[in-house]
Amino acid sequence: MSQQAMLVSTVVYAVLLIVGGVIGYLKAGSRASLIAGVGSGAGAFLAAAAAWMGHSFGLPLALGLSAALVVVFAIRLKKTGKFMPAGLLLCLSGLMVGLLSFGLLGTTSGQ
Repeated sequence: MSQQAMLVSTVVYAVLLIVGGVIGYLKAGSRASLIAGVGSGAGAFLAAAAAWMGHSFGLPLALGLSAALVVVFAIRLKKTGKFMPAGLLLCLSGLMVGLLSFGLLGTTSGQ
């Protein structure tokens, strides 16, 4: 996977995290969802921006954030048993971990 594809994926992921936080706030009045969504989305944006500017830590930072969110959403899914929103975000975060892992392994092995 190219670096450009990983950057675009990370930006889309960031937007979805922010939108999810806003929806959680609007539907349930959850300030925690808003803060977590905007905060994690901003972190993903910063990681993408760092990678775009040529910093080698950008995409690994996005990978770390995605992996941390996999753990968070797995715990929430187990606690609530509801697919929305924790299960959906678990799947999305897991997809990002897979894409970024695959892409970063491909770039370090020279492919």
